[in-house]
Amino acid sequence: MIYPIVAYGHPVLKKQASEIDKNEVDVRQLAEDMFETMHNAQGIGLAAPQIGKSLRMFIADATPLEDEEIGDWKQVFINPEIINEDGDSWSFEEGCLSIPNIREEVIRPEKLKIHYFDEYWNEFTEEFDGMRARIIQHEYDHIEGILFTDHLSAFKKRLLKSKLTNISKGITKVDYRMTFPAKR
Repeated sequence: MIYPIVAYGHPVLKKQASEIDKNEVDVRQLAEDMFETMHNAQGIGLAAPQIGKSLRMFIADATPLEDEEIGDWKQVFINPEIINEDGDSWSFEEGCLSIPNIREEVIRPEKLKIHYFDEYWNEFTEEFDGMRARIIQHEYDHIEGILFTDHLSAFKKRLLKSKLTNISKGITKVDYRMTFPAKR
């Protein structure tokens, strides 16, 4: 099932998501639906809050990047907890399915260690670096109620204010279904 993606300005995107109880949600079905929704929108990561579900879950599929270093990396993260981030910080232009047509440079540490469960409730503690770490950090921010625009300078936020307001009103072009919080 393809969900509409929640646009900038919706309160669910600024709320810290709730942990998932093992018997509360069919996480395999939700992961399948999230992958279908993300692929339909040509994304490489999607967090549950982006489809209106305030749950600590996100997915990643870097296959569209066609990056030999990453390969066919596709993963589900349930109730994740970043244990630490380190290494040199690096800048990369990020975008977000909830904030279409805006891309900005975001600085993040190059490595992280994360504890999580997969869609079969297998438990993992793993280290990631480079683009995999960046995708995880971006999606993890979503379940913490943080958007990539929150990492920008006050000056940059002021420059983007009218574009972000327009997105919340549905005044933007996208090739996928969205829910706009301020659309009249």
